[in-house]
Amino acid sequence: MVRKALWCGAVAAMLIGAAPARAGEPTSDEMKARMCKAIPSLLVAVQSDNAGLQESAAYLLGEFKCESAVIPLMGILRGSDRESAREVAALALCRIGDERGLYAVKRAVTFDQSPLVRARCAWFYNQYVEEGTFAFLPSESGPRQIATR
Repeated sequence: MVRKALWCGAVAAMLIGAAPARAGEPTSDEMKARMCKAIPSLLVAVQSDNAGLQESAAYLLGEFKCESAVIPLMGILRGSDRESAREVAALALCRIGDERGLYAVKRAVTFDQSPLVRARCAWFYNQYVEEGTFAFLPSESGPRQIATR
């Protein structure tokens, strides 16, 4: 009885996974087309003075792996007064994977004025680029000190 229920469940899962998209839901090609239309607006938004808009745009550009955003994101990483903006820029650069951006993130690990930003840059680099590049030394408030290997 249990075996029959498991088999029916597996068949149902395969049928659901193989079913075509429901009417009104965008296909992956439509989603890619929408993404291509959004990127120019995101490139403008990442230059905004509005902190929330800039950080949201930076995050989405990283999600879309938009290589044309590398230079603006590097500018945020190097020049923003807000730690949160520098952190989001570092995350986006690591997700994009462009060599120029990855170099900027590695430099931020060493030279950023904020210990929190340095630690997050190292963590993002370890997670998205090369695991084990940076080691973290434990402290009372969490792993904020970084040791390069």
